[in-house]
Amino acid sequence: MSESKQKQQRKRRRREETNTSDGVTEVDGKLATVKMGMDEIVTSLVLLEDQEKIDLEEEERANQEEILRFEEIDTRKKREMIYYYSELQDFHRDSERAEAARRRKSKANSFAAAATAMSVTAAAAADSISDDKISAVADNSPAAAAGAGPQRRLWVKNRSRDWWDQCQSPNFPDEDFKKAFRMGKDTFDFICNELSSVVAKENTMLRDAVPVRQRVAVCLWRLATGEPLRLVSKKFGLGISTCHKLVLEVCSAIKTVLMPKYLKWPDEEKLSRVKDKFESISGIPNIVGSMYTTHIPIIAPKNSVAAYFNKRHTDRNQKTSYSITVQGVVDPNGVFTDVCIGYPGSMPDDQVLEKSTLFQRANAGFYNGVWIVGGSGYPLTDWVLVPYTHQHLTWTQHAFNEKIGEVRNCARGAFERLKSRWGCLQKRTEVKLQDLPVVLGACCVLHNICEMRGDGVEDAVRFEVVDDEMVPEIGLRSANAMKARDTIAHNLLHHNHASTSFLS
Repeated sequence: MSESKQKQQRKRRRREETNTSDGVTEVDGKLATVKMGMDEIVTSLVLLEDQEKIDLEEEERANQEEILRFEEIDTRKKREMIYYYSELQDFHRDSERAEAARRRKSKANSFAAAATAMSVTAAAAADSISDDKISAVADNSPAAAAGAGPQRRLWVKNRSRDWWDQCQSPNFPDEDFKKAFRMGKDTFDFICNELSSVVAKENTMLRDAVPVRQRVAVCLWRLATGEPLRLVSKKFGLGISTCHKLVLEVCSAIKTVLMPKYLKWPDEEKLSRVKDKFESISGIPNIVGSMYTTHIPIIAPKNSVAAYFNKRHTDRNQKTSYSITVQGVVDPNGVFTDVCIGYPGSMPDDQVLEKSTLFQRANAGFYNGVWIVGGSGYPLTDWVLVPYTHQHLTWTQHAFNEKIGEVRNCARGAFERLKSRWGCLQKRTEVKLQDLPVVLGACCVLHNICEMRGDGVEDAVRFEVVDDEMVPEIGLRSANAMKARDTIAHNLLHHNHASTSFLS
């Protein structure tokens, strides 16, 4: 009996031990499963973190490559542009040399022909005198003395000068004179006196020289009307080639004599008055100029056609257009203080600015502490102040843009009066591309003289300027300029200098 009980107890203990070991084994299995799951989770997190690092490195590498690619493209473009302008200058220089050589050769041929004609005429006269047995020297007769003086040896076509003779008459109405030459008689006389020492020519035994007043009048009428040389020739009774030569000679004289006097950067005293007047217009201090760039239509050039192609004007007018640029800075009265003329029409405003002498002087620190106001086509720099161009402007930014627009209207209005005065700027001209900067510079100088002397533009000849502005790729060139612009905008709004018309 006791043995059977002991056997049962041993069996019971073995079952308990077996159950216990099974429970422990089951718990260990669960713990191992949980540990394995945790290891997999940790491994996944590490892999995700490594993958994220790899993705960030690849993105940064791609950004660096893109930046390098953009810099390379920009460098290549700048290099190509520099090379192009170098080639363009060489071409113009070669053209000028060839033209000068041609003129010298033509002049030499003319002199040779004149000398031959004179010798033939003298021989014929000597034979005639010998045959008639007339000895003017021996007799000392007045007829002989008169015959020894200068005589015309070249045939000159007789052309009518009635219109020009009427213009010179004291009874010619001032209104008609101003309509023809875009200035009053006093201003015309003033320009003639200034240029007389340069453009005056002496009479020769071949022909009489064209008077100074007629030389200046030919140039002014050609610039004012833009009419072809054929009509200029009829108006003034001169040859077509003579009129063309006179226009270029007078324009060159204006550039040499009058431009240093009447188109220059203001001195300190005048600059102070310019700042005060601009501040009274806009409420913004230290503005010394208003800048604008316009386009002058030209005939398609034979070389570098693509550079002068104006896509914006072509798209707007639905007609192929070629042009050159004129960048100008004006004072509050619309008088030009700086011009940059002649760059191809395909260049945007910011590139024209970077090529100009104005930009070079700014890099040398000439405009430190002052502002020149430009439009949205120019970049914001430490000396060029432009409007805000991004969307969703604040009230402060709207008010600032309005004031900047009032300053820009000074330059825009000056260019409108410039093109209104000189009709040759409104349409394609016959002037050669290499001569065009001299002609355009003369127009700007004459504009300044008229503005300074109070010769306004009649409403009947008003011309509206339309030039498309392109926001530059890099519109912000200076962090300090951004802060300064924000400060100016804040002061305008909070010191009651800004209007709120944009709210209406």
